[in-house]
Amino acid sequence: KNRLSFTTYTDLSSRPEVYALLKKEVETVNATLPPAQRISRFLLLYKELDADDGELTRTRKVRRSVINEKYADIIEAIYRGKANIPVDTVIRFQDGTTQRVRTTLQVVDLGRAAIAEAAE
Repeated sequence: KNRLSFTTYTDLSSRPEVYALLKKEVETVNATLPPAQRISRFLLLYKELDADDGELTRTRKVRRSVINEKYADIIEAIYRGKANIPVDTVIRFQDGTTQRVRTTLQVVDLGRAAIAEAAE
């Protein structure tokens, strides 16, 4: 639909166009939620959650305890109000190969003003 070209998931997840599309969707959803349930900050991970990494069950349910442990630094940085989160990690693919990923995750802060505006 939006015809964004990309080379890897990490590349796609770091594109400003993708952040803009997702921000628009989050604002639309926020407008339908009570204030306490609205998303105020979000980011896009550098990789998809994967059952082979223990992050999902084979039926694609999120294993919250694994996510909380594996991404603790990222989760903490979001709650501390960081705007950028540097990542240096290794991703293991299904075929057993690995790739080192060095990127910076951008945190989108919708802020109270943006959340209130979306609700109107």
